[in-house]
Amino acid sequence: MGISRRSQAERDAMTVEIGYALLSACFLGAVVFGAIAGPAAVWQLPSGAERVLVVAGAWAGTVLGVLRVVHVLWRYVGTSRPTD
Repeated sequence: MGISRRSQAERDAMTVEIGYALLSACFLGAVVFGAIAGPAAVWQLPSGAERVLVVAGAWAGTVLGVLRVVHVLWRYVGTSRPTD
């Protein structure tokens, strides 16, 4: 039941994977937010409709961003080093 230490290469790979997960999640969140809230910035809509679009865009972008991070990191853990 000994705990082996991770090599530098394994720590670097995990750091890169975390960075990729966060950057791709931010990009996805921004695209989703822009797609949903964009019409509020382009067209003159009633204030209630603008507010709904902005809130819905922020909510959807955040949820999908979090799901993206979980998906990427979960996939990485599933392919990590074999157990000794």
